[in-house]
Parts: sequence; C-alpha cells; structure tokens
Amino acid sequence: MAMERAQRFVEALTRLEETGEVDALLALFSDDAQVSNVVSHRTFQGKDGARKFWKEYKGMLEQVKSTFRNMIESGDRVALEWESAGTAHNGAAVSYEGVSIIEWEGDVITRFYAYFDPRLLGEELSHGTAQRSEVPATTPA
Repeated sequence: MAMERAQRFVEALTRLEETGEVDALLALFSDDAQVSNVVSHRTFQGKDGARKFWKEYKGMLEQVKSTFRNMIESGDRVALEWESAGTAHNGAAVSYEGVSIIEWEGDVITRFYAYFDPRLLGEELSHGTAQRSEVPATTPA
C-alpha cells in the first residue's frame, strides 16, 4: 500500500502530540536509529536517543498539533511537509513549518531529520511574533 510507512509515522506522532505516549513512535525506530533536527547540537542514537528526542519535542510546547501538507514516499524514504501549531509554556501561540526526511529499512526507521527555520520558532516561543509563509497552492498527497 502506497504511503503506508508515512501514515504509520504520522499516526504515531499524532498519538504523542495528543496524549504524550511515546511508545508507538519508538516502536518505529531501529535499535541503531539516528534522530536529529536542524537545532539539535547532536544526533540522538538508538531507541534511547529517539525517546529523549521525542520527549524533548513534546516537552517544548504546552500543546502541539502537526498537520501535513504533503507526504511523499519513494522507496525507503519518506518526506513530510508539515506545520506544527500549539501553545508555548508562556501561553504564546506558536506555529512553525518544515520538512522531515525519514529513512526506512524494512519496517523500521533508521534515520529521522527535521528541517525548519529555528529563528522563527524562537521568535514564536518568546514573543509570538514570527511571520508565516503562505501555504503553497498544492493539495496534500
């Protein structure tokens, strides 16, 4: 089934965002997975690293919900174009957008990397003042 791996990741991430439950997401990662993003100063290794990465993500905002504009699956790679919106711990509304690249080996993720503008996220977290780009004129895949 096309998009099966992309959808599995999205469903597990949604569960984390809604309930804080990380186990469904961790079950997708290999024992030697590499997990990181553009603001991290290191690569998180393995399931323990993935747990730390995703708990930090969830803990960064009081509430968060991601929506996906495009999901592209080709071979063992998935690209997700997303926007995450929520509330910071200081009560400010937060919204930022980016792209995640996920590499799979069979049914497990071996590498996850998220790209976004950290400057905009920082402005949102501290002041709620970052400008948004316009939503592209595409229909989500």
